[in-house]
Amino acid sequence: MKTTLQQSNITLEAALAAAQAAVAKAESLGVRINVGVADAGGHLAAFLRMPGAFIQSIDIAIDKAYTAAGFGFPTADWMKVAGDDEGLKLGFSARPRMAVFGGGLPVRIGGELVGGIGVSGASAEQDEACARAGLEAIGADAI
Repeated sequence: MKTTLQQSNITLEAALAAAQAAVAKAESLGVRINVGVADAGGHLAAFLRMPGAFIQSIDIAIDKAYTAAGFGFPTADWMKVAGDDEGLKLGFSARPRMAVFGGGLPVRIGGELVGGIGVSGASAEQDEACARAGLEAIGADAI
């Protein structure tokens, strides 16, 4: 019986590069964001806050990264996953740290889940565009 499991994690360098790329995308869009990058276990690996970004969005960005890393799919997909199951919608949205709206993406390298990136401060579409820029900057798998 195997008693341990190895899991790869995003490196500090990659987490910072992804966060910086997300901020650069936000600058090009003319929005202010917070961006968090979590490792495969959902633990914060990097965080950046643009001056003037909403303070309340700090925790939201981190929670989006945590949720994307923990479940391995974009946070925007939660409503599709829940479908018509109102209990699932209410149950998951009531869980602490669960983000069930756009802006969080899993980070996969060569198909392996190594973390998540979460962006908050603009519209869900703009947040996700910034998160995607972070993935592209580090050569992560396209979502």
